[in-house]
Amino acid sequence: MRLGEFILSSEEAILAEWQQYAATLLPAAGTMSALRLRDHAGQLLRVIAKDLGRGQTDFEQSEKSKGLAPVDPNLPDTAAELHAQLRAQDGFDINQMAGEYRALRASVLRLWGLQAHFQVTDFQDMLRFNEAIDQALAESIATFNAEVERSRNLLLGMLGHDMRNPLMAILLTARHVVRMNTGADLSAVGERLLKSGARMRALLDELVDFSRTRLGVGIRIKREKVDLNAVFNDELDLIRTAFPDARLELVTQGDAVGHWDSNRIHQVLGNLVSNALKYGFSEPVRVQLTGTSETVIFAVENAGQAIPAQHLATLFDPLTRAGKEDDDGLGLGLYIVEQIVIAHGGRIGVVSEGGTTRFEVTLPREGAT
Repeated sequence: MRLGEFILSSEEAILAEWQQYAATLLPAAGTMSALRLRDHAGQLLRVIAKDLGRGQTDFEQSEKSKGLAPVDPNLPDTAAELHAQLRAQDGFDINQMAGEYRALRASVLRLWGLQAHFQVTDFQDMLRFNEAIDQALAESIATFNAEVERSRNLLLGMLGHDMRNPLMAILLTARHVVRMNTGADLSAVGERLLKSGARMRALLDELVDFSRTRLGVGIRIKREKVDLNAVFNDELDLIRTAFPDARLELVTQGDAVGHWDSNRIHQVLGNLVSNALKYGFSEPVRVQLTGTSETVIFAVENAGQAIPAQHLATLFDPLTRAGKEDDDGLGLGLYIVEQIVIAHGGRIGVVSEGGTTRFEVTLPREGAT
């Protein structure tokens, strides 16, 4: 009996062994019913059996063995993809899910070997079967990783959102303590609480923004008529308050009025200038704002040790810190800056050489009403 025919005729026996193995994958499988343990295994077996019955070129055989068989994006998810999604949701880890495919491969070939009178075509069937398992495993792993990433980002988003209310209570209490002016010691404690709370709120805001981008929602912006000259002066005044010793220079030229999200532009400038102060030398941080007919360009430049080339390539990647081990942030600042710029239809770049690092942002005037 050809392997494809055997799989269809022995489906129940194969599924029984699949279920028996899946039940050992604790703790996730501990409370699962037989139906949930079997999940999409039956559908997966029928797909493999159908594949074994059709013709295949040498190139298709090679691609499938690598898990690279073409998948039509317009078709519904495959059984392997649906299986991976449910296993991730049920709390399996990726090694346990991969183990299911290993056990399935062993069960099918063992049961087939008990009854088969091997012929020349059987060796080819065995190769085809292994290729199909490899393809299904590749699909499952890709979907499993995507589902885990989605769940993680949902959790981070909910965590960042739900922690805002208790944090706001802490900040309000700290402000009240400071205003009471009941003594230098107590006021100093209140000031420390305010600074720590503000830092926590900034981190939570980064976390929420990061989660939105990873979930495909993107950074939310609200366009309004804005004079970036005023925005930049306001933000630099705030930074001078936080960094009394900071040396900041602002040079403006041309028309800087357009329609952007002023709060988000504050966020971009504040992040870039704060980084320049933190990692630059004692020379002034220079901020240049230039308006052209179609865009507004602004740059933040500081003197300091050049950013190594290997770090420049990943500088805007999330959860990276350009090798700064003493950074107490999440490594999300520059990533979120880039996402805000992209949300405005703009672009950001960095050049770091000759003792100078320069970030340059270009914002189009598109979207103005």
